[in-house]
Amino acid sequence: MKIAVIGAKGLPPKQGGIEHYCAEVYPRMVKQGHSVDLFARSSYTDSSWQDRYDYQGVQVISLPGFGLRGVDAFVTSALGALAASTTKYDIIHFHALGPSLFTCLPKLINSAKVVVTCQGLDWQRAKWGSFSTRVIQMGEKAAVRFAHGLIVVSNVLQTYFSQTYDRDTVYIPNAPARYGESDPNFGYGTQLGLEQKRYIVFLGRLVPEKCPDLLVDAFSALNPPGWKLVLAGGVSDTKSFTSQLLQKVANNPNIVFAGELRGRRLWEIVRGAGLFVLPSNLEGLPLAMLEAMEEEIPVVASDIAPHKQLISGGRGKLFEAGNLNSLTRTLNWAIDHPEELRAMAVHAKKHVQLNYSWDHITNETLKLYTTLITSPEPVRIYQQNQTGLAEVMGKK
Repeated sequence: MKIAVIGAKGLPPKQGGIEHYCAEVYPRMVKQGHSVDLFARSSYTDSSWQDRYDYQGVQVISLPGFGLRGVDAFVTSALGALAASTTKYDIIHFHALGPSLFTCLPKLINSAKVVVTCQGLDWQRAKWGSFSTRVIQMGEKAAVRFAHGLIVVSNVLQTYFSQTYDRDTVYIPNAPARYGESDPNFGYGTQLGLEQKRYIVFLGRLVPEKCPDLLVDAFSALNPPGWKLVLAGGVSDTKSFTSQLLQKVANNPNIVFAGELRGRRLWEIVRGAGLFVLPSNLEGLPLAMLEAMEEEIPVVASDIAPHKQLISGGRGKLFEAGNLNSLTRTLNWAIDHPEELRAMAVHAKKHVQLNYSWDHITNETLKLYTTLITSPEPVRIYQQNQTGLAEVMGKK
């Protein structure tokens, strides 16, 4: 199959779940004999317009943008959709709802099958203004109307599209990235003034919907003796929020702002943590949490539906989303019950290894591609059950 990918910033991944997803799935498809072109942003790849380069067999094609918030995504998605529509592809795969605004182009111009993966309801994110929010909502409606196949990464998203649009979807969850080797002597952590298993780590973009400020307030109120809090994450179009957050932690020596970590330093800090906390109000299916679970790090998270999907059933501790007192009490319980937490972490690791695999994700995605290509019109939508893809009647 010849596959075009639209909506990722580029490869190799620097920050963002979609880029890490693409880095795992599409090289695996190439190894199985398929051809993949990924249309990227020149502002991300630091390449000239129309430059091509190889990333593990994936051809990355840089498209122009203007380096402005939201504009780059809009421009490169439009140009990518146009370029893909005028080239012979079997599958044109859009990632995220904003880029899906342009799913109408290939549907109108050529015979390629259009697939959309929804990692989350992006219009709910605080960084977008009213105009951008409306554009993303239009992209959601376009995906529902024009995509031959619609993939979602969590059960809650599957329920959302069914109840809102009466649209059947394919549930294919994310999987954690494999960590490489890190410093067994904990050198970087020591530089930060940390002691292994005596700190809490928050890993994610410093944006309002991930609620790092709530975690800071809870940790400051609890002030657990001998423990520190590490905030590890980059800024994503929310500089004013980040500035306020840094002002809040500036005078607390037990809160460490590590910035955006990658590679060996990231793996070292996550592996050394005594507790991984994700207090988000909004998530798709969080890769950072999956990775912490696979590394056998105990998890505390807000009780939103994607988190419940991952850690309910004794795989972690949940607190009431947005509730400072609930988070403070849960952190206190977690710090006071290390043995129970370790048992939960072991259970969580087994759950991830059994249910979340990039090889499985790749094969299920290819199975959907093949089904769509070989299916005559009217289009049938396929829904994943426990044994694979089951056919149900869908809407065109």
